[in-house]
Amino acid sequence: MSKPDRVCVGAIAGAFGVRGEVRLKSFCTEPEDIAAYGPLFTEDGARSFTVKLTRPVTGGLGARLSGVVTKEEGDALKGVTLWVDRDRLPSLPDDEFYHTDLIGLAVHDTGGAVLGKVRAVQNFGAGDILEIYAPGRKTTLMLPFTRAVVPTVDLAAGKIVADPPEDVE
Repeated sequence: MSKPDRVCVGAIAGAFGVRGEVRLKSFCTEPEDIAAYGPLFTEDGARSFTVKLTRPVTGGLGARLSGVVTKEEGDALKGVTLWVDRDRLPSLPDDEFYHTDLIGLAVHDTGGAVLGKVRAVQNFGAGDILEIYAPGRKTTLMLPFTRAVVPTVDLAAGKIVADPPEDVE
């Protein structure tokens, strides 16, 4: 049996209160959407939870997870990532992508030369940035994920075409 195709949508940041409520960090564009995708799974798939949001809390959302009724059970889950079956997620417009689909793609310049592979998608507050690992470089290459710098993303071919600014080495 093959592993289900799942996407990470959040993480448990620890217990909140004394009755099993937890603080969730949502990785969804609309944070509250995390509760709408049906059961959420641990990364290994060993446990699943239904999520009921209770209130906004500092740094995330308060939530009740099925099967978690004490503060100790909530604390024991701190750091656990939450995953959802990909087919439960909405389809995206042609110019939007799930970060998980970009990681690992080969990045070529407009002349066809390989720049490296996408290691991560970062966002430090001014928009998404592709972190590209290139063998032989001392540091990763950081490219703004804009249409001007990254004109082509071809998921079917598994590659990205980038036109890095002149000052990027």
